[in-house]
Amino acid sequence: MSHSEMFEKYADLAVRVGVNVQKDQLLYIGASIENAPFVRLVTKKAYEAGARQVFVDWADDEVSRMRYELAPADSFSEFPEWKKLEREALAEKGAAFMNIVSASPDLMKGVDSQRISDFQKAAGQALEKYRQYIQSDKVSWTVIAAPSTGWAKKVFPDAPESEAVDQLWNAIFKAVRVDQQDPVAAWKEHDETLHEKADYLNAKKYKKLHYTAPGTDLTIELPEGHIWAGAGSVNEKGHTFMANMPTEEVFTVPHKDGVSGYVSNTKPLSYGGNIIDGFKITFENGRITDVQADEGEEILKKLIETDEGSHRLGEVALVPHQSPISQSNVLFFNTLFDENASNHLAIGSAYAFCVEGGKTASQEELAEKGLNSSITHVDFMIGSDKMDIDGIAEDGSSEPVFRNGDWAF
Repeated sequence: MSHSEMFEKYADLAVRVGVNVQKDQLLYIGASIENAPFVRLVTKKAYEAGARQVFVDWADDEVSRMRYELAPADSFSEFPEWKKLEREALAEKGAAFMNIVSASPDLMKGVDSQRISDFQKAAGQALEKYRQYIQSDKVSWTVIAAPSTGWAKKVFPDAPESEAVDQLWNAIFKAVRVDQQDPVAAWKEHDETLHEKADYLNAKKYKKLHYTAPGTDLTIELPEGHIWAGAGSVNEKGHTFMANMPTEEVFTVPHKDGVSGYVSNTKPLSYGGNIIDGFKITFENGRITDVQADEGEEILKKLIETDEGSHRLGEVALVPHQSPISQSNVLFFNTLFDENASNHLAIGSAYAFCVEGGKTASQEELAEKGLNSSITHVDFMIGSDKMDIDGIAEDGSSEPVFRNGDWAF
């Protein structure tokens, strides 16, 4: 299959399976100008699928970097009101949202960490209502990826620039199953496989999970009525969509007050245009009490200080070490991919749809159920072939869920 054929199939997959555009539906795309040819193809596919109008929110890595270097420090505590209102208005009209990630993991290396922290907090506060639409699956949304030169060179540092970009495209194509003859059918089969794992865990109704691995001894309580989900989701109108492409995980929510012990990362975390690595986080009664990192410690501490909810966890995700992305032996330096090569957790907000009645519950009701609330949600990778996980039942009995990094059932 030629590169152009896979390019075409990827755009089609993003529209038909990712956001599953419906007739007369609006579509919002956030993307870099470096990926303009691919964005144009996605836009064409969306209109062919019946989209009423496609809105593209363009970004430019170089312009973004200039702002962080040259703009007044107090400007990073501001978020444009019109961008906030745009997202909210589109969500209220039932638009679908597609984010095409591509930024270099080192884009903001050397930038004052306070500027990054201030911007992340301002954006999180401004987009809180929009985020609630996303995290309760009221609208269809997806996150996919396309290479940038900076990202490609980070992943394949020894390859010439153009070859590195081609290599990253090929790695993405493989990860999202575009290299298969019928990607749509391949995703349907994959969706069914992940839902089988979720169904098994939902039948078990574990009270807690206990993680052990080098640098990790962590117990996570799960709230009553928690729901394990995987791959495909359904919006409030009954239309299916795929929130992340790729995805290899089944996931649920932890009880915000029920996390104790310590956990160490196993893959670098790309956050705010910086790399955070070699870190260990300690919890007591759900709250982070200590954090240490070999690289990016200041960035990580500022992330945790975003708000009260960023001191707690909002997601528990299980991914076998034998997942296709893990076995590719490609370190993407991008959470969309690296989280699908490893068990992971998320600092910050919880997904409302991961608890019974959550999609229609108020924020107060979700808190009563034990779900965390925050203006941020950041995944970090903790899995390896040395990780064991036990499921602990209400009566205290336990049984293996993971052994040596893979499913034990």
